[in-house]
Amino acid sequence: MTSTRSNPLLRIDGLSSGYGRIGVLHDVSVAVHPNEIVVILGPNGAGKTTLLNSISGVARASAGTITFDGEDITGARPESVVRKGLAHCPEGRQIFQRLSVEENLVAAHIGRGTKSFEALREDAFTLFPILKERRNSSASRMSGGQQQMLAIARALMAEPKLLMLDEPSLGLAPKIVHQIFRIILDLSQTGIAILLVEQNVQLALECGDHAYLLNTGRVKLAGNAQEIASHSALGDLYLGHVTEDSLHV
Repeated sequence: MTSTRSNPLLRIDGLSSGYGRIGVLHDVSVAVHPNEIVVILGPNGAGKTTLLNSISGVARASAGTITFDGEDITGARPESVVRKGLAHCPEGRQIFQRLSVEENLVAAHIGRGTKSFEALREDAFTLFPILKERRNSSASRMSGGQQQMLAIARALMAEPKLLMLDEPSLGLAPKIVHQIFRIILDLSQTGIAILLVEQNVQLALECGDHAYLLNTGRVKLAGNAQEIASHSALGDLYLGHVTEDSLHV
């Protein structure tokens, strides 16, 4: 995957955030440029999900700024963030289990952009043919891989400029994981920037342009994805055995 380094679509500067009095992120800075896949890596509890929640307005920033498409969205409500063109596909899929595929897509359509619901639905069905086959099926009766496809399709109903994916491979069979990553690459070719949180380090770095490694709520490593993949300290940084606050490649 290649990208053009222009002005960032998403820029996070010195972000500290958490939940109530519990601080999770500390002085985190991240940038996502147009047409780019940026990968967020780190062990469990590193703050990866909190980073996405802070961007989408679920977690509140105590310091720093979040700028999206040239506008300060720090502290904006989730519904406002979505309408600006930033979609969040959360960990665990969180689709409406009792609704059908079609009803899930209807519920996610907000009419933000220029396409009609029908056009967006057909785009989703082209990307995920199985969803068209099962459009009237209850989401609860679908496999884990199909539910993940539905979760991504639902996020795309907002016509996002930037799509945030939190652990899209979680709990899926290896064959389905590779299929999901192929779809992520296909999406990036359509002009959607992607911020990807992922535990499958090898696949994530293979498809990403740039990457950040979080540990204990801080950025420990940042740079080109391929260079990070070959960084001699990657394993130690991932496990927290290197104490420097930030290493750049």
